[in-house]
Amino acid sequence: MLILFQSKSAAEVLMFAQHAKPILLAAGKQFDTPDLPERGVITRDQMDTAIAGIESLVAADTSRDDSTQHDDAAEHPIDQHVGMRRRAWPLLAMLRLSREKGEDVTWGPAPIW
Repeated sequence: MLILFQSKSAAEVLMFAQHAKPILLAAGKQFDTPDLPERGVITRDQMDTAIAGIESLVAADTSRDDSTQHDDAAEHPIDQHVGMRRRAWPLLAMLRLSREKGEDVTWGPAPIW
């Protein structure tokens, strides 16, 4: 399932649910089921905790993430590993902007076009 994160202060962020779940868990969200809830919110009161949690997740990621070195001859971009830093950055940027503006961030299923 595709998840769409929205805030009035930032562009929308689209992410697969399987990739969003560990980021939301790091942000302090708790889920009663093994699956990601279809809809949710990170309130302005939760922003500091959410940002700190995601930053800790990114800092703890020891996987290879060669975002500064591109050797297209060695590996096709579709086969390259996407580390947590690259995966979480758009949502982290959205949270920071939303915190500055005092706005909530919501998520829900992405519309099917």
